[in-house]
Amino acid sequence: MLKIRIIITTVVFFAVALLWNQYGIEAAPQNQSTYVGSEQCKSCHEQEYSSFQKNAKKAHSYDSITVMRKGLTEAEFEMCFECHTTGYKKPGGFRSEQETPHLKEAGCEVCHGPGSVHAETGDPGDIKGKLTFKDCEACHSSERVAAFKYKPMVYGGAH
Repeated sequence: MLKIRIIITTVVFFAVALLWNQYGIEAAPQNQSTYVGSEQCKSCHEQEYSSFQKNAKKAHSYDSITVMRKGLTEAEFEMCFECHTTGYKKPGGFRSEQETPHLKEAGCEVCHGPGSVHAETGDPGDIKGKLTFKDCEACHSSERVAAFKYKPMVYGGAH
């Protein structure tokens, strides 16, 4: 009887994993933070949020890719999501404008990481506070900087 339970549990586990892979659903590992969107940051970080919304081009970066959408294939357009949305292809991240509208812009969590745990606890240790150029290079690679002529937020002052 125990062997049957183990076999059934194993089959169910692999079936769920296969479905997640097939439909692009990624489960967030337990006890890890997920994406909540920049609005969640606003209540505790009002000055930074306000400055980011007003001064940072990336706060409205989804709009910039929709302007360029004409002439792009759907696959090419979706490649833009990696840098112009929050958490694309990551557990709990941007999936589509309809499913996850709160993550459609490149927000606070693009640089500081998923914020659900920090939003719950308020503990500064639950979010990335000090950023480095390495953090910027995920999107601001030398190829992209040359192609789009922009500088990392470290130069421009995100907030």
